[in-house]
Amino acid sequence: MTPFDIVVTRQGARFMGRTFPCSIGRGGIVPARAKREGDGATPDGTHRIVGMLYHPARLTPPADWALPTAPSGGWSDDSADPDYNLMVRLPHGHSHERLQRPDPLYDLILITDWNWPQAEPGRGSAIFLHTWRRPRFPTAGCVAFARADLLWIARRIKHRTRLIIRR
Repeated sequence: MTPFDIVVTRQGARFMGRTFPCSIGRGGIVPARAKREGDGATPDGTHRIVGMLYHPARLTPPADWALPTAPSGGWSDDSADPDYNLMVRLPHGHSHERLQRPDPLYDLILITDWNWPQAEPGRGSAIFLHTWRRPRFPTAGCVAFARADLLWIARRIKHRTRLIIRR
């Protein structure tokens, strides 16, 4: 482990000497081998942060490598889609999530390498770090933070930052 790793447990997250409250999936933290699409669980293990997206109408870029989302941006969560667990352009003929939402959940997204880039169908998609709905409210499997905390983290992560999820 390095100081640049984000370590998440059921109790919260640690990063650069600070502790942050966070939310995990409604299904709890499960062994990575047991993770399935739609189970609401957060997979344990070490995951690289492979991208950062932000809503350009709501935020300035938190890092020089962050990319803006577009109204046509989506993320496939359909196991039958050849683009499963990849960013897609909307409209899209398979089930997907919109990356620009009316609520602030995806105003800032840190993308992990969970089941990416060669996704195994049904193993789970889109394990993101994003803004929570409200404190400790469970996610669909992602890790969520208060907006101010997520921004603080996003401004300090490095290309070598990993998300380490422990049961």
